[in-house]
Amino acid sequence: MHRGNVASKGPLTPTHGWQQPPRLLIVDAALPSWATVCSNLCEALQNFFSLACSLEGPSRMSLFSMYVVQSQHECILPFVQVKGNFARLQACISELRLVPREGIYQPQRSCLNVAVQDGLQQFKQYSRHVMASVASTSVEITVLTCQPGKEIVKQLEGELQDTDLVSLRRLQVTEISKGDVLELMDSPPSQGPVEELGSDECSILGTDIDLQIIENDTVSIEIFFKAWLQDSGTDQEHLHLLLPSPCFSSFSSASSEPMCLKCDLQERLLNPALLPGTAESTLTADNPRGDFSSFYQMAPQSTASCYRLQVIKALKSSGVCESVTYGLPFIIRPTSCWQLDWDELETNQQQFHALCHSLQKREWLLLAKGEPPSPGPSQRGPTNTFYIIFPSSSLTMLVKAVATCELLLPNSFPLPSEDPPEDILQSVESTLDGLEVESTYNPLRVKGRLYEHLRSLLSKPQGLISPGRELQPPRQVGRLPPNRARATVFPLPLVPTPTPSRAHKMPAAKKASSEPVLLLSDDEERLF
Repeated sequence: MHRGNVASKGPLTPTHGWQQPPRLLIVDAALPSWATVCSNLCEALQNFFSLACSLEGPSRMSLFSMYVVQSQHECILPFVQVKGNFARLQACISELRLVPREGIYQPQRSCLNVAVQDGLQQFKQYSRHVMASVASTSVEITVLTCQPGKEIVKQLEGELQDTDLVSLRRLQVTEISKGDVLELMDSPPSQGPVEELGSDECSILGTDIDLQIIENDTVSIEIFFKAWLQDSGTDQEHLHLLLPSPCFSSFSSASSEPMCLKCDLQERLLNPALLPGTAESTLTADNPRGDFSSFYQMAPQSTASCYRLQVIKALKSSGVCESVTYGLPFIIRPTSCWQLDWDELETNQQQFHALCHSLQKREWLLLAKGEPPSPGPSQRGPTNTFYIIFPSSSLTMLVKAVATCELLLPNSFPLPSEDPPEDILQSVESTLDGLEVESTYNPLRVKGRLYEHLRSLLSKPQGLISPGRELQPPRQVGRLPPNRARATVFPLPLVPTPTPSRAHKMPAAKKASSEPVLLLSDDEERLF
């Protein structure tokens, strides 16, 4: 495959805080497996887009398009902006539910590569006509399939080897498993449905085409899509963790320079203050970015403004009261910045690993002071923010903001002078005995009805969205059926196949008119 510079490598700016590329999802609705996947996939997509369309702050996901492939390929959603287009996205999901789940099993995998090529052509045309002022020059394509993933990877690699993929940032094949994911991933190739791959073919799985396997349930599929809401930029490390050099004196040269661990930041959960209708959002309605320990403060805004945490002392892990920590927790991990050479990346990861290991062994936490970029000569320095860093057994650490004396309010914590009365104690213990006890808290088992709430708001004309943006019927072009998505480019020729039973409902990326049709949102139309 011919590949160019597949990712933008310019400096981060305040207007490009989130490094998420335009995304194209190709759903392989092959029979008979599609019947077992359709409901879970559609529910996961609906839940995911209710979040993506509701989040305040910078847009975490810009452009999205979807194709479905069964006996032939069809564009059911041309590239659109995600924010402000919930009704269109929901109509696309409804269209996906209508794809037949039963029928004669006729494998036609050759349509997948045609869908990839057609999607790239659509993205190029969209870029020329709409995105002239936008820096995104490449698209990320995900092929979602219930077929054996390794076979799909080999097939796409062979069929796309002569295709110009200069505008392709990444091609990923995601297999929705029919069994246990760990068992499938750990089994040797000789026991799987695919023959053992050669060295050249194996390299495909880690570079040109990525392969991922997920379970066939709504939560697993939903978590896969939620990764699209996280910052995926690798242009620069997010955070410098500075430790005094004696901490690593056993394997570093004697120097007064602090040891600098270069780290990436990752959100552990979405900030409820950025979602409408939650208790947190009503408490901080005047501050859509939430508290000042949020990702917006700590994430880098330019190559010259990497956030720094200066470790000032260690703390016993039993000596920190939970009541003095506040704000959202964040995960820090060794950076994967592409601008660092391999030796520096490896050394940085080893030092990070050693720090985690040593802190756990000693049962220590770290107290660090935030050091944002130096202010200008006419500006006063910012207030100091302090953080507690918690180690873990994995190659990650947790960081949370901790209160300073200025923030504390007076509280009393009196110790009782004697035990409670015996009869009352027995009554309370009897009540507690009736509770179900679990060893750990699993948030995946606790649902707060947030998706239903967000969908109800997004569906109301007076809600978050402008009624003119989503509720207006699409303009009729030619003889296209009503309420159907239209491809934005000339369709590619179909692979010859027998005439399917759904041929009248699934033309290849729709019929072409004499001029390519651009399907724009109202915001995009204002550009012209």
